[in-house]
Amino acid sequence: MTDALRIDNHLDADYFERTLRSDVLNGLTAEFKELPPKWFYDDLGSELFDEITRLEEYYPTEAERSILRARAADVARLSEADTLVELGSGTADKTRVLLDAMTATGQLRRFVPFDVSEGILRSSSEQLLDEYPGLQIHGVVGDFEEHLDQIPTGGRRVTALLGGTVGNFGPRERKGLLTDIARGMQSGDMFLLGTDLVKEEGRLVAAYDDARGITAAFNKNVLRVLNRRLGGDFDLDGFEHVARFDHDDEWMDLRLRSLRDQDVHLTELDLDLHFAAGEEMRTEISAKFRRSGVEAELAAVGLDLIEWWTDERGDYALSLSRVR
Repeated sequence: MTDALRIDNHLDADYFERTLRSDVLNGLTAEFKELPPKWFYDDLGSELFDEITRLEEYYPTEAERSILRARAADVARLSEADTLVELGSGTADKTRVLLDAMTATGQLRRFVPFDVSEGILRSSSEQLLDEYPGLQIHGVVGDFEEHLDQIPTGGRRVTALLGGTVGNFGPRERKGLLTDIARGMQSGDMFLLGTDLVKEEGRLVAAYDDARGITAAFNKNVLRVLNRRLGGDFDLDGFEHVARFDHDDEWMDLRLRSLRDQDVHLTELDLDLHFAAGEEMRTEISAKFRRSGVEAELAAVGLDLIEWWTDERGDYALSLSRVR
């Protein structure tokens, strides 16, 4: 660790195993089976998702990147921030657009990446130190649900939650997340949020059920994760990928449907599961938003919308809000 890099890890050695066991026991023994989408992302899952972001049907990644390229200078100017906090920073790929804009104004002093993976956070931070001389990086390894209060304070901050991540939370969980984010902000701090927008159903479904079957493979990979880590015997060929748009809740609903009556055993949990033919297990939701809804949800946690930017096609939005 150099003087320019500090990483605080708030996850104990058993965190991933303990959390996976809890999520499986709570989610797969319920009357309606479901798992949180974070278990997609082992090495193979991450590779598959990276491939998804380059598919013609999958518009969100490039749409968000185009807005960042067009508006990063506005974010830097309006926020007057010297510190960029990024929630779910990952490889910090899109982050560089914001860092460049803040560097150009002479404001940038510190970057605070927050991620669940110490390995990815550390490697991306070391790369950024080479690219941005004089930058201070204070990384935080933690869980959105438990450790947002560990984000360091000080300086004038803009906090970014990109990639449409907020859409993976249901309304109640989303309010809790936004409340925690706002609670950690100080007077004058700003919040940059990426949200996918409601649009024609066919385009939404195609983005989550591509013709090449990459998203289907990504969805089924969660079963491979359970087999490997919990000694499961899921038959991946016994399930099919389902992606539908829920008009009432305005979210994409991703599920795995059992193609037959089948029983599954998870050795590490000594758990037997039964799936009836046609039974579905939810693996992800991806909420789609309207400006009025985003503005209302931000206002409910004490954040006032000051800017709303979309890509040329109006598929995706970045919103900039200020804490009251």
